[in-house]
Amino acid sequence: MRALASGVRLRIIRLTHATALTNKELAQRLGRDPATTLHHVRKLVDAGFLRPEPARRGTRGAKEIPYRSTGLSWRLDTGHEPDVDEALLEAFLAEVAEAGVRNVEQWRLVAQVPSERREEFRRRLQDLLEEFADEPIDADADRTAVYVALYPGS
Repeated sequence: MRALASGVRLRIIRLTHATALTNKELAQRLGRDPATTLHHVRKLVDAGFLRPEPARRGTRGAKEIPYRSTGLSWRLDTGHEPDVDEALLEAFLAEVAEAGVRNVEQWRLVAQVPSERREEFRRRLQDLLEEFADEPIDADADRTAVYVALYPGS
C-alpha cells in the first residue's frame, strides 16, 4: 500500500497504462525533476505496479528504459488506507489542474439512497466502471479518466 500512498505515483501508473514512458518522459509530463521521478518509478517497480520494457537508445544515444503499468493497481482494494485515499484525491486534483477545469465534465448529486440500498448503489456504480475498464487496451483510443467518491451529503 505504501507504494500507492503518493499522488505522483498514482499519476505515473495512469500515464503508463497504454503507453510505455521513460523516466525523462514521465518527469516532463509531471513537471518534476528526473531524479525525483526515478525515485517514484523505482518504488512502483519494486512493488510490482510498473515493469521495465526492453532498453532503447534515445535521440542522443543514451540508454533509456521505458516503463509500463502492470495493471495491478486498477482493481486493488485499499481497505480505506488513509494515505492511499488521500493520494487518490491528490492525483485527481493534479490531473484536473493539468487538463484545465474547462475540459472537465462535472456532476454533483446528493442522492437519497435508503441505507438498505446503499450497497446496491455502490455495486452498480462499480459494475459500470468495471465494464469500461475491462475494454482491451487500445493506445489510439481516447482515454477518459473518472473519479468517483461516495460521502455523506448532509
